[in-house]
Amino acid sequence: MDELNVSHLTLTGYVEMSKYRCLYFSVLFAVYVLIICSNATIVCLIWTHKNVHQPMYVFIAALLFNCLLFSTTVYPKLLIDFLSETPVVSVSSCLLQFFLFYSIGGTEFWLIASMAFDRYVSICKPLRYPAIMRRSTVKALLILAWLVPACHIAPEAILSAKTRMCRSDLSGIFCNNAVFTLHCTKPRSLTVLGVVALLDLVILPMLFTVFTYTKIFIISHQSGKSFRRKAAETCVPHLMVLISFSYLAAYDVAVARMETDFPKTARLIMTMQIFLYHPLFNPFIYGLKMKEISKHLKLLCTTRV
Repeated sequence: MDELNVSHLTLTGYVEMSKYRCLYFSVLFAVYVLIICSNATIVCLIWTHKNVHQPMYVFIAALLFNCLLFSTTVYPKLLIDFLSETPVVSVSSCLLQFFLFYSIGGTEFWLIASMAFDRYVSICKPLRYPAIMRRSTVKALLILAWLVPACHIAPEAILSAKTRMCRSDLSGIFCNNAVFTLHCTKPRSLTVLGVVALLDLVILPMLFTVFTYTKIFIISHQSGKSFRRKAAETCVPHLMVLISFSYLAAYDVAVARMETDFPKTARLIMTMQIFLYHPLFNPFIYGLKMKEISKHLKLLCTTRV
């Protein structure tokens, strides 16, 4: 294929944009406002109440803050596109969105793995918990959770920017790894970087989390009923979030690899699931399942009433 001097990309993943423009905008705007309000409320509650200034709640606040960042990489551009005649994006902006989307997504898996480590130490080694989960340890885990994914995704974005494109029509509604399908030839180094990123940012943290919670449940099964209840109350919400986000990560890979003759409407629905409900799922799970957060939320609602 002939190389093109591409400076802007056209997003062709929308269905009946002119017909459903107002519906698209209204629904996505309402969802984005709910995401901001729900996540920010719990983050502020954790920030302002000293009795929840514990590693587990600090990680929850970091996870919900990460959800806000994750949503902000997608929703504002989508809302702008709904008001535009033709959804277009510059190549540099597209690659920036690609970088932010996947680095923040990788941070989600690393934060969940950090929470699993915190729960393992708390439940299985309670006497050593204060010595292991010091403030410096929590800070180091948080820094690594945001730094490591960024260092993995940045080389992919830079190399992709240097690779020639033969198409300017992106089969999607935002810049995910479908941008690789626009390249004339995909460099082997880009494939290697993608595999390494998938391994380090998704598979290894997920395996670590599953392995850690398996050990927790084995130990709790051998202990008393109250111990099992404590383990379930603190671990089940984290596992639900892991399953939800892993499902969406698999969706993202599947959508980006689909052939162009896949039904456009089905492709749009699958793509929107990547970012539509998970940022609302997290505050719902932690707001209801975590006792301390639920208690402060009820108190806040009662005070407002």
